[in-house]
Amino acid sequence: MSNHPISAPAALAAVPCPVCATQTVPHDVVDFNKNCEEMHQRFLPLAGWPIYYHRCPECGFVLAPEFQRWSEQDFLHHIYNEEYAAVDPDGAARRPAKDAAFLQQVFGSARKQIRHLDYGGGAGALSAALVKHGWDSASHEPFPRAGQQPAAPGKYNLITALKVFEHVPDVQALLRALTALMEDEALLVFSALLTDGNIKPNTRLTWWHAAPRNGHISLYSRHSLMRLADQYGLQFGSFNNGLHCLFNQLPAWAGPLLNPKAD
Repeated sequence: MSNHPISAPAALAAVPCPVCATQTVPHDVVDFNKNCEEMHQRFLPLAGWPIYYHRCPECGFVLAPEFQRWSEQDFLHHIYNEEYAAVDPDGAARRPAKDAAFLQQVFGSARKQIRHLDYGGGAGALSAALVKHGWDSASHEPFPRAGQQPAAPGKYNLITALKVFEHVPDVQALLRALTALMEDEALLVFSALLTDGNIKPNTRLTWWHAAPRNGHISLYSRHSLMRLADQYGLQFGSFNNGLHCLFNQLPAWAGPLLNPKAD
C-alpha cells in the first residue's frame, strides 16, 4: 500500500457559454467512444478517454470544452478518420440524397430564383443532386481535408448547413462565416436536434445525440438558437424539432413556400 495520500483531481476550469457568456456548469462526463449508433445497439469499446459536457444554466447551450483547444489535425486524426463511417453510416450517400429530395420538394419550384450553397457539404453529394434538377448549387467544405484548402465562395440567397452546427467547436465563428455568405435577402436552413427535454439539470447525459465520437460537441436549446439569431440580427424559425431556419430579409420566393396558407 502506498504511503502517499490520495488527492482529489483539480477542479474543472470555468467555461463561459459561447452563446451568452454565462458561466457554464459541468453536466456529466462520457467516454470518447459514445456514438450515435448506440441507439441501434452498436457499441464501440470504451476508449478510457473522459469527455466532459458543460451546460449553460441561462440559455441551455451544451458544449464539450475539451474540443475548443483541438487543432484541425486533431479532429482529422481522432474523429473524421477512416473509421468515421462506422458511427455515421448514412453520411456519405443516403443522407445527402434524402436532404436533396427534401430541398427539391420544398424549394424546387423556385429553383430558377435561387443561388444555393451547401455549407459543410463534404464531398458535395447534396449539391450535385440538386444540379441534376436544374439548380444553381455549389458545395463548400470549410474544414480542410487532405491538405487542400477550401475555395472561398461568394454570396447566396439559400444556404443549407445540415449536420454542421453540432460539429463546430466555435459557434460564433460559424455564425460569422454563414452571415458573411448571405445576400441581403437570404434564407439559411440548418439542422440541430434540440436539447429541450433531452438534457435536464441533475440528470445523466444518456441522450444518444450527445456523441463525442461523432463530433457532436455543441448542442443547442431553442433558447440558445434564438439568442444567436438576435446577436446577428436574424429571424429564427423551425420546421420541426430538428430543422430550423435563419434569415435576414426573407426572399420573395421563400415566403409562399414556407407558409403556403399565407397566399
